[in-house]
Amino acid sequence: MRVFHRRQKGETHTEEDTRSRILQAALRLFAQKGYDGTTTRDLAAAAGVAEGTLFRHFVNKKAILVEVATQGWVEILTDLLTELSEMGSYKAVAQVMRRRMLRMQENSDLMRVCFMEAQFHPELRDRIQSEVIEKMTDVAEAFFETAMDKGIYRRTNPKIVAQVFLGMFAIAGFSDRTIIDPQASPQAMKEMAEGIADIFLNGVLAKD
Repeated sequence: MRVFHRRQKGETHTEEDTRSRILQAALRLFAQKGYDGTTTRDLAAAAGVAEGTLFRHFVNKKAILVEVATQGWVEILTDLLTELSEMGSYKAVAQVMRRRMLRMQENSDLMRVCFMEAQFHPELRDRIQSEVIEKMTDVAEAFFETAMDKGIYRRTNPKIVAQVFLGMFAIAGFSDRTIIDPQASPQAMKEMAEGIADIFLNGVLAKD
């Protein structure tokens, strides 16, 4: 479980800790019961605070959801792009994919909230798109453009390549079993990661 640290202007350490507890509780409850099935009373009890304390930190329940999911997206994609930048070679996509699969299993609550709830709340989806996805896509685009300039990847639209690459990870968030069973063995995950990397790097058409 991740810990959310995003101190607001003027917050003390104690207030920051309270805010973090609220977000952690919201992450657990939204993943277990869904946004609509979670009340502010539930959130306050799980965070160990008075219900009024919630509204000193957040204007309403929707603001809590937006903060949880937006920061979740930041963490997911920052981790991904950090690993991308540290790849031993531009062809080491399978290693990154395998580590990403492990992290998806470790952070299933975060994945569920980030991907599922965004479908039902347009304002959340719009904020994630403008504040996170577009910026992360720009970073990934620069990475792939560099690989193309070096002749490692064939010349094509680097933005599209970046969107496809990030999309490979996004689809896994809609269900624990979309890509691979959560109880899959290390060997099964390795084979899946290598298969996805092979398709990404080489496509699916037979060579002439």
